[in-house]
Amino acid sequence: MNEFMSAAKNTAERLLAQQLPRRWRHVQSVAAKATRVAEALPMSERPILVAAAWLHDIGYSPGLKDSEMHALDGARWLRANGYDPRVTSLVAHHSCALYEAEERGLAVTLRSEFPPEETPTSDALWYSDMTTGPDGQDLTVDERLTEVRQRYGPDHIVTRFWARAEPALLAAVARVEAGQPM
Repeated sequence: MNEFMSAAKNTAERLLAQQLPRRWRHVQSVAAKATRVAEALPMSERPILVAAAWLHDIGYSPGLKDSEMHALDGARWLRANGYDPRVTSLVAHHSCALYEAEERGLAVTLRSEFPPEETPTSDALWYSDMTTGPDGQDLTVDERLTEVRQRYGPDHIVTRFWARAEPALLAAVARVEAGQPM
């Protein structure tokens, strides 16, 4: 693991391991999966993907919560702390975060602060997150979406945005599984 990825891991561990051990287990497994998936990407993309995987859920850390949208809160913290802008944007937009932003009235804010990216690297991050359960277990994307719906219930904002985001998530996962670029 290079220094860039180690710094991301250390940051995520510091912000999540003690306060949110279940989230930390998820993040560790997402990063491990991203490391495996990264082999299909150009060498220059690999550290970007793995760093974003380590950092994708830091916005859940109680000290970082501001907007009630973890992707935005995490990305803002990363930007304020001088992290790579590309990693920061990948975190801001991971796993169809724009759909959640729309539900929360934050879409204009998210788009204006962090440019979205539609690349094999963003697909790989979404794949790694959306095929990893809350305790770090491997799941299919369908199992993961079912788990989220059951955990949050039918009327929760998270369930609503996943319903809208599902086609985009399924397409990203399918591209990664097929080894196809964007």
